[in-house]
Amino acid sequence: MMRTTFQTKITVLATVVSAAIIAAVVITQKNNEPEPVAADERTAITVREDSHRLDTVEDGKVTLVEFLDFECEACGAAYPVIEDLREQYEGRVTFVIRYFPIPSHTNAKNAAYAVESAARQGKLEDMYRRMYDTQAEWGESQDSKADLFRTYAEELGLDMAQFDADVSSPDVAARVQKDIDDGTKLGVSGTPSFFLNGEPLVPETVQDFTRAIDDALAS
Repeated sequence: MMRTTFQTKITVLATVVSAAIIAAVVITQKNNEPEPVAADERTAITVREDSHRLDTVEDGKVTLVEFLDFECEACGAAYPVIEDLREQYEGRVTFVIRYFPIPSHTNAKNAAYAVESAARQGKLEDMYRRMYDTQAEWGESQDSKADLFRTYAEELGLDMAQFDADVSSPDVAARVQKDIDDGTKLGVSGTPSFFLNGEPLVPETVQDFTRAIDDALAS
């Protein structure tokens, strides 16, 4: 898929992402302030050893974590911005994704289970991209899309016996639930929710991302 330049996407997406993130993050967080969590504990639960990293920088100086829901339209709007941030900060920033399926989204958990099952076969990013690239086709459906997600696994060339076993397994459900539990403890109540080096980041524009990341890199 062809990419436009980062600056072009800032112009095109700033308004969309601003509105989406404000609606999904700012309002919900203001309505549900997190219980105080000690700084060391907050850092420990924001990124676990087994948290999924899209990009890893060995120095660990700057880490951006997103709690996401694959059915969430705001997450879908933020997705191309995050992809461009990954490109812009390649080799300098670690990007982490954590599951936070919203209960009102019928297929949010199905999607998370499919992505986690793909991750167990080394296809995390492939399934992550597939979910967002196809979100408009299945999002907001009231019917289970587990069979559709299974076709994605087939298209990615996964071992289907293993995928089928994983996607319905208690281990995968527990892995997703661990992210939910950590997010809840951190005060996450809407998606996407971002943390930069363990601290909440509530961007209103794309430039807010770059400004915060640049400041963290310079510190």
